[in-house]
Amino acid sequence: MSEERENLTYTLFGQAARELAQTIADDGYEPDIVLAIARGGLFVAGALGYALGVKNLHVMNVEFYEGVGRTLKAPVMLPPLPNAVDFSTKRILVADDVADTGKTLKLVHDFCAEQAAEVRSAVIYEKPSSLVKCEYVWRRTDRWINFPWSVLPPVRRSGKPVTPSKDAL
Repeated sequence: MSEERENLTYTLFGQAARELAQTIADDGYEPDIVLAIARGGLFVAGALGYALGVKNLHVMNVEFYEGVGRTLKAPVMLPPLPNAVDFSTKRILVADDVADTGKTLKLVHDFCAEQAAEVRSAVIYEKPSSLVKCEYVWRRTDRWINFPWSVLPPVRRSGKPVTPSKDAL
């Protein structure tokens, strides 16, 4: 992995999500459900849901990353899992922020494929080392990505509002 970092701002994210949605629409894919892989996929799924006019959004919580470059041995789905009845005969678009190793996407894709009519994946970034080659990708990179929602530490009670730097916006 390159030492350089890819910096995604909220403004650029808006552009990326819109372009990604246009690619999906141009391909003729009309998902019934947009399934977010939490946490980073929540932003992507919400943006794609609005852009594609899909109101049926679901979330799967998957734990894999413990920090920059540190992962569990394998991704783990955290409860509650989506109800299998919700997916029968549905076209599902799995949304995440990045396909890094691809292990998380593969876990979710395989889970959905057993229950759904069709499953496709959409990500903002895909890395060359990903096990999963997503149908819809905004940008490919081998760099670590600084996402605007995860670049700052969690907010703690301080009594004063926190203002993000211009770089985070």
